[in-house]
Amino acid sequence: MSRPSTDAATSARLSKQRRRDTEPEVALRRELHRRGPRYFVDRAPFKGLRRRADLVFPRRKVAVYVDGCFWHSCPEHATKPRNNAQWWADKLAANVARDRNTDERLEAEGWTVVRVWEHEPVADAADKVLRALGWSGAG
Repeated sequence: MSRPSTDAATSARLSKQRRRDTEPEVALRRELHRRGPRYFVDRAPFKGLRRRADLVFPRRKVAVYVDGCFWHSCPEHATKPRNNAQWWADKLAANVARDRNTDERLEAEGWTVVRVWEHEPVADAADKVLRALGWSGAG
């Protein structure tokens, strides 16, 4: 997919988007750490998978993704850019398709995938992860 022509301000804003250590990701990590489980950050769940999870619990085979509402087309908060509309529609649809393919590949290898939206309350997101881990005290 070739790069769209964007104005300088948009290009500058997009270049500053973090790939890891976003606020929702860091908040979830802090909450999980406070509750006890330990994890790896920004890691491929298994060799041969060229996609990295935000948090990985290899012994429990749980991979956690904190999905941004824009980039992963949240059903509640997704927006559709007006400039280069078709390019963005294709780009965001490809992101969602890649997410589903990642989920399928991980599940085929026996992994549990936990996806949380950036807007979810951190305590709820942590509860979701703890349930997937079978961690005692999960809400």
